Amino acid sequence: MKFVVSCNLLLSHLQTVGRVIASKNPIPILDCFLFELKENQLTITAADSETRMVTNIEVNDVIGEGTYAIPSKSLLDSLKELPEQPITFQINDTSSEVVITYENGRYNFIAQRGEEYPLAKPLSEDAAKLTMPTVDLLTGISHTLFASGDDELRPVMNGVFFDITEENLTFVASDGHKLVRFKNFAVKGNDRAAFILPKKPANLLKAILPKEDGDVNIAFDSNNAYITMERFSIVCRLVEGRYPNYNGVIPKENPFKVTIDRIQFLNALKRVSVFSVLGNSLVKLTISESSIFITAQDIDFSTSAEETISCTYDGEPMSIGFKSTYLIEILSNLPTDEVVMELADSSRAGLILPIENAEDEDILMLLMPMMIND
Repeated sequence: MKFVVSCNLLLSHLQTVGRVIASKNPIPILDCFLFELKENQLTITAADSETRMVTNIEVNDVIGEGTYAIPSKSLLDSLKELPEQPITFQINDTSSEVVITYENGRYNFIAQRGEEYPLAKPLSEDAAKLTMPTVDLLTGISHTLFASGDDELRPVMNGVFFDITEENLTFVASDGHKLVRFKNFAVKGNDRAAFILPKKPANLLKAILPKEDGDVNIAFDSNNAYITMERFSIVCRLVEGRYPNYNGVIPKENPFKVTIDRIQFLNALKRVSVFSVLGNSLVKLTISESSIFITAQDIDFSTSAEETISCTYDGEPMSIGFKSTYLIEILSNLPTDEVVMELADSSRAGLILPIENAEDEDILMLLMPMMIND
């Protein structure tokens, strides 16, 4: 078979789908891109044992058709060194030799028959479906993914939970120390449904959704999800298990509310946390009527730092400790200029909220405190 394609166009699509390919694959053919040529459409697939991404590009001067698995490293390393130009692919149907011809030279290597490439798992007949604008999916994943876990003993925490109701779509992520709940009231399901999207496909979506327009269609059953966009599609195995009752850990009444400039608070934490103990990154917040006194120290190295920032607070003076890296992550992922911290005491979870939510959105972030020595 033979076709001609733009070098930069092909390389861009290969680099995008190539993020799926694992560094060590149990099946050697998964180190390859699957090329499927039919008429003037080239379908490119990359996969690991649980996730696959597919894209289509238009090619020219097509002769024949076929399916071949082409080594990803050889293809990427060769194409990224070429300037933009048309390149010609010729694949021998008998020997599976690939010859790539360009203006001043050629590459050649051996492909594998595409029939050996693993197929995607089909969905069951009772699969649920959900459609939403790409921007809504991107916003939900971007606000929550950072809070997901990496604990092999609790795999249900290692992804983003999609809780679909007839009233809204709720994205949830938690690692047991921090939790993010993001509700989108503009996206609604036909029935109650839920699934846990693993971290790898969630990261892939976070990277490709800014390049997409229109809607994204999600179809899923108890095992797999098919996520289809205009230019790319992802098929992934879902995390098995029941997601914890996230609403049960969110405090219903935190009476003390602190209003703070988000950027000022974030920058102060970044400066002070440099001097915290490396192992726990503990910072202590002493909150009074109009200020927060931020301190950190590492007794072993005789280092400490302190800084005072202004706030609005009408409760009793209190002190509370947080892991600074978690608090910095939370503040970095909130979209407003001012935030509200809702607290009860130094031993109970604090809530960090935007001063005002965007239309049809409700975002809540929770952080567990750390023990401090007064």
